[in-house]
Amino acid sequence: MDRVFVYWDNSNIFYVAQRLAEQQEGPDARYRVRIDFDNLLRLAHADRPVEQAIAAGSVPPELRHLWNRMESLGVNVQLFDRGRPERGEQEVPDRVLQLRMLEHGWDYNGDPGIVALLTGDGAGYMEGTGFHSTLERMHTRGWRIEILSWAYSCNQRMRGWAERNGIFVALDDFYDSITFLEPSRPGHELAPPRYVEPLDLSRRPQVTPTDSG
Repeated sequence: MDRVFVYWDNSNIFYVAQRLAEQQEGPDARYRVRIDFDNLLRLAHADRPVEQAIAAGSVPPELRHLWNRMESLGVNVQLFDRGRPERGEQEVPDRVLQLRMLEHGWDYNGDPGIVALLTGDGAGYMEGTGFHSTLERMHTRGWRIEILSWAYSCNQRMRGWAERNGIFVALDDFYDSITFLEPSRPGHELAPPRYVEPLDLSRRPQVTPTDSG
């Protein structure tokens, strides 16, 4: 069925957006760029029914209002303290998302849907862990796979697998529609905001039943 299950690795998406903003719009843009949650979520589900949408990340408290916006869109947001010294910053959010993916793979056994995964992190594959391995497990059970990631930072093995077995959506192609710039902060050189452009879903790779490979 065309039900979409969205899994959103926010830190991976946001940190790379910061680097791209700095490259494309100047050093100050790194600190002013924000993700447009509405358009990125729509890019993920492409106007298909959303069965589940889960986001995990490690974001400072001062950005709580941005997460509130994501929750208002129906996304289940799970935040974690990124200051814990005994583990890597992304270890817990990544594992939580992978656990939810495996749970859904089990709960919807025999009635799979579409995985829309927002991350470029393919670490752990050689050990049989991580997002890539989880995607392969779901794919063998009939799930259709779509990865949305910044092209240059996406794990190349995972991207190649997605292009052969599903869909890869390069977020770079939608940069102006899924990011915006806040105005400069008080005490810094005056810089105007940049607003998001309309999202053109016709530029998104087409979804067809045969894409599941």
